[in-house]
Amino acid sequence: MISPFPIAGMGTVKAAEDASIKDLILLENVPEASVQIEDNQIDLSALHVYEEGHFKLTADNLTWQSSNTNVAKVDDDGTVTLTGQPGRSFITVSDSTFEDRIAVHMKPDNPSQKGKPSFTGKVIKQNSDRYHLIDKAVASMSLKEKIGQMLMPDFRTWNGKDVTELMPEIEQLIKEYHLGGVILFRENVVTTEQTAKLAATYQRASEKYGMLVTIDQEGGVITRLQSGTDMPGNMALGAARSTDLTYDVGHAIGEELNALGINMNLAPVMDVNNNPDNPVIGVRSFGGSPELVADMGIAYTKGLQNAGVAATAKHFPGHGDTAVDSHLGLPEVPHDKERLKKVELYPFQQAMNENIDAIMTAHVTFPKIDDKKVTSKKDGTKISLPATLSRKVLTGLMREEMGYDGLIITDALNMNAISDHFGSVDAAIRAVKAGTDIVLMPVGLKEVADGLLDAVKSGEISEKRVEASVERILALKVKRKIIKPETPAPVDDIVKNAKEVVGSEDHKQVEQEAANQSITLVKNNDTLPLDVSDEEKVVVVGSTYIDRLYESVKERHASTELIRASGPLNDEQLAQLEKTSAVIAGTYTSNVSGRSKDSAQMQMMNQLIDEVSAPFIGVGIRNPYDIMAYPKADAYLAQYGFRNASFRAAAASLFGENNPTGLLPVTIPDADGHVLYEYGHGLSY
Repeated sequence: MISPFPIAGMGTVKAAEDASIKDLILLENVPEASVQIEDNQIDLSALHVYEEGHFKLTADNLTWQSSNTNVAKVDDDGTVTLTGQPGRSFITVSDSTFEDRIAVHMKPDNPSQKGKPSFTGKVIKQNSDRYHLIDKAVASMSLKEKIGQMLMPDFRTWNGKDVTELMPEIEQLIKEYHLGGVILFRENVVTTEQTAKLAATYQRASEKYGMLVTIDQEGGVITRLQSGTDMPGNMALGAARSTDLTYDVGHAIGEELNALGINMNLAPVMDVNNNPDNPVIGVRSFGGSPELVADMGIAYTKGLQNAGVAATAKHFPGHGDTAVDSHLGLPEVPHDKERLKKVELYPFQQAMNENIDAIMTAHVTFPKIDDKKVTSKKDGTKISLPATLSRKVLTGLMREEMGYDGLIITDALNMNAISDHFGSVDAAIRAVKAGTDIVLMPVGLKEVADGLLDAVKSGEISEKRVEASVERILALKVKRKIIKPETPAPVDDIVKNAKEVVGSEDHKQVEQEAANQSITLVKNNDTLPLDVSDEEKVVVVGSTYIDRLYESVKERHASTELIRASGPLNDEQLAQLEKTSAVIAGTYTSNVSGRSKDSAQMQMMNQLIDEVSAPFIGVGIRNPYDIMAYPKADAYLAQYGFRNASFRAAAASLFGENNPTGLLPVTIPDADGHVLYEYGHGLSY
């Protein structure tokens, strides 16, 4: 029997012993696959293509050869090393039945250059119908399999217990519904070893295709992993103003996720936080400038994707200028398209131009883009259609006007902005008709899967619409090498590598450097850095996360005391402050009411300013806007997050060990809406 895919000039190869295997090809020849040359090396991978149309990674019993070892050498694992010599070589792989090859070329960067020229390596893909794996795979899939690729449920708990290992019931659901992905939450990812095992078992449970194992590991306040490195969040990176540092943070997060077997991150947030009253985005945004958000978001994205993890910009078309949390209600952004293009849409457009892997939609209404009204199932009122369910937003705006052809994923469909107003099946059908590719966290897996199936059978959704999504999903899986292997890696090897990568010393250094550079000295009336003798007393006051601030200050000044209080101090507590040399008070807010002057926390801050003679230093633990409530502080630092590295950085800045160089990534208004501190403001020593 002759191979159905003979290679010109390479002779005939004999039939496969396994009749279901129809070909062996190099992954890098597939048009959708990405090829990277790092340190003059290329890691090639081989795929077996099966009669049923699917494909798997194969590594056993392969023979690798280079036609010109003066140009390139290849080892038994398919790692190609470019020698630096000019010329071309064909790298061939064979399983003794089928063969494939790819060209590598070293050519001079500037042929007319005098002296010794420099050379750059290039991979030249083969071009043939043989490599159009995705089209063939989709054509061979059943309708149920296609819909399964579009579903991404969560399994946070099962029968009231956190899911930390794959249960037989969940494995059965993966196979029954041919699930293409799953999202993990903090309940699922407790330790490095346990998380690596869980992700590996999810992959083994998938059928023909690799599984998107997804998580929200943004950094900062949205950090799901319970082990590893707690990177400062986006607003801290926006304050640091360094794309190199932001790339390093994204890359470190990507390396840790990749080592754990988590291959897709629902990050970065690319919302422009231009509304100080925003209760859901806030410090999750890089800042209030579209250009800053774009620059930092793209750097973060490149770091993630270069580490082999798919990145996801969210929440399109923009959740920054809202005052309602879409987890709780349905927010509206009233701006017209011209304003949106200049502000909200700008970072997303730049991310699209830089080939970001995926974009998540927002459960927010944009009546100037889609003014369609629908009847709410909650109370029968007429409401605007959220972006997640709007064809004008997802297909008209994102696909057609902005030219994006990557993956679209919904925000969680169990959020109140959707679940309150639309039935679970109706929401999923509307999202797919609007143009989404992945339905995230559907409410009722069976009901939604069956509902989508019925909608296609009835003609409400065309099968072509579904196939377009499946093609994009498989394209991302090929691009990020999320492909089921014939021989899975031993779990012990996966765990061993994960333990070396997750929480590594290199990553901890990136974490601390990011925190150090983010600290923003907003106000300083000759109060900082603190110059106190060993005997002088310093008092730390506050409630939420105040232990962390206290411990970080005490490491640098032993004569430090803590007063734990969430409201105005009593006489006994005030007496403790009579002989103190400085009061350091930490405030923590996440919403507008928290920073109201009438809140108990802010009454305490102003009491300390008015009644204590010692210098008063405020620390905005999470929210830089906190100073709006106590503008008369002698000094004020913003640290943008409650992870340990940020407390260490703030304490080091208080005592002059770290020179604060952060710049405000947002404008801070006063209580009357006038500017208190401008975007870009920041002091140093």
